[in-house]
Amino acid sequence: MEEAKHFIGNKWVAPAVGETIAVLDPSDGQVFAELARGNAADIDRAVAAARAAYEGSWGHMSAAERGRILARLSMLIAACHDEIAQLEARDTGKPLKQARADAAGIARYFEFYAGAADKLHGETLPYQTGYTVLTIREPHGVTGHIVPWNYPLQIFGRSVAAALAAGNACVVKPAEDACMSILRVAELAAEAGLPEGTLNIVTGYGHEAGAALARHPGIDHISFTGSPATGAAVVKMAADNHVPVTLELGGKSPQIVFADADFDAALPVLVAAIVQNAGQTCSAGSRVLIERDAYEPLLARLSEAFSALRVGPSRLDLDCGPLINAKQQQRVWDFLSDAQHDGIPMAAQGEVVPEAPQAGFYQAPTLLRDVPPAHRLAREEVFGPVLAAMPFENEEEALRLANGTDYGLVAGIWTRDGSRQMRLARRVRSGQVFINNYGAGGGVELPFGGVKHSGHGREKGFEALYGFTVLKTIAIKHG
Repeated sequence: MEEAKHFIGNKWVAPAVGETIAVLDPSDGQVFAELARGNAADIDRAVAAARAAYEGSWGHMSAAERGRILARLSMLIAACHDEIAQLEARDTGKPLKQARADAAGIARYFEFYAGAADKLHGETLPYQTGYTVLTIREPHGVTGHIVPWNYPLQIFGRSVAAALAAGNACVVKPAEDACMSILRVAELAAEAGLPEGTLNIVTGYGHEAGAALARHPGIDHISFTGSPATGAAVVKMAADNHVPVTLELGGKSPQIVFADADFDAALPVLVAAIVQNAGQTCSAGSRVLIERDAYEPLLARLSEAFSALRVGPSRLDLDCGPLINAKQQQRVWDFLSDAQHDGIPMAAQGEVVPEAPQAGFYQAPTLLRDVPPAHRLAREEVFGPVLAAMPFENEEEALRLANGTDYGLVAGIWTRDGSRQMRLARRVRSGQVFINNYGAGGGVELPFGGVKHSGHGREKGFEALYGFTVLKTIAIKHG
């Protein structure tokens, strides 16, 4: 294994203390790499490098030239697609086909924001006679990015690409469980021509390096994706420096299926929305609400689909890979144990294949039926391949169930009734609503974020660019 280092100022830098963190392959539980264990001193160094870049060559570069560099980075990522996907698969345990999609996704993020970099326009505002008033958008300065382990490439891309396009310099603290692919992309960023200090990666634990980044007085904006509890802690730390924070904090997303829906179209989507990445997806469709008349027929088809699912190591490229670590595996087991104790029926379960190493962190996809709306399985985020099914009698009950959690990230609505589609879409409390689909293929262009405990602020699309800028008003009196 190579010596564990941070990536600061376009160079590999030894950690201040010299301690390391073992990186486990979730497929077999074995150590395959080491990370530098960063601390406040490492964060200080990274922030200083970012500040120098922002006040220097990067901050003075034209938006068009920033876009050209990001476009080169997108092309380099695409050229290294297989290498990056292999890193992502081994680091997270996800099947290779999902890792390949993530590698293509991050290339697309940098492509999109490369094209958007010189299109952040201001406005002229009508005002009193004798004045010309205009607005311009300026970067925050140095932005901090705390990236989780479930989609390192994609979440790094949607956050960092937008921040760089807007003209910020970045300090990134990826999750200690999965960040090998991010480190490789940082190398490619330097190769693409990002000036020294524009993008810096400090690895380490959240309570050490992550906390140091969140409370650092040299940070001007923070982007965080993770749990509601950690997100609240990040906001409190950032508040001491009056730093704005964009939060994406997960969900308990419903898919509402009416009796008139196209079951052939809905079925594979309902399954994929909870099985993708072993259910470790903030926007996972973890609740399926089914109109009473269709409940038993659709459950029968869902049960058949779940029973056919196979789980194994990432290299086998099956329907589902392992969970990220033993802690997450135990969390899912605890939810399923509660379900069994409380008499919630299991409708179907997939299979962990015999080839799966015993030391891997596996959980077969599980379909539970007749889940009481007040039960924790209907209200809390499992973050595993567990789908809770519940019947409803009418639209009003469907809405009560859909809105009956602390979360509000994504919702799916399956019906052929156009009026019903819009009635529910307007009344569901959710940042995104998909009608007769779910996720729209990832949609780099589609603003993403939640309400309630799912967070605030928006990523993806042009809304992310706006979030990584400060609006300045200039009033000129000329008589």
